[in-house]
Amino acid sequence: MKQHMWIVFGFVAQSMFFLRFFVQWLASEKRKQSVIPISFWWLSLSGGAMLLIYSIYRKDPVFILGQATGVFIYLRNLWFIYGHGKIG
Repeated sequence: MKQHMWIVFGFVAQSMFFLRFFVQWLASEKRKQSVIPISFWWLSLSGGAMLLIYSIYRKDPVFILGQATGVFIYLRNLWFIYGHGKIG
């Protein structure tokens, strides 16, 4: 049962991570130009953090390094957005 819950967690995490691309695509289609909405970074952070947790559970060093790097980048982008008042 425990293994099953981790697999479900991993799929939820991957779905959250996918949604960031979907949100970005919809925002770009709406404006008819490439845009990255703030929700992209929040979905990236939450999906990336969940995938990091999953990769730690799986003890996969390649996946851990990739997701940890991504989480840092997502946090940094949110820092720039909120730190410089560029909301919108």
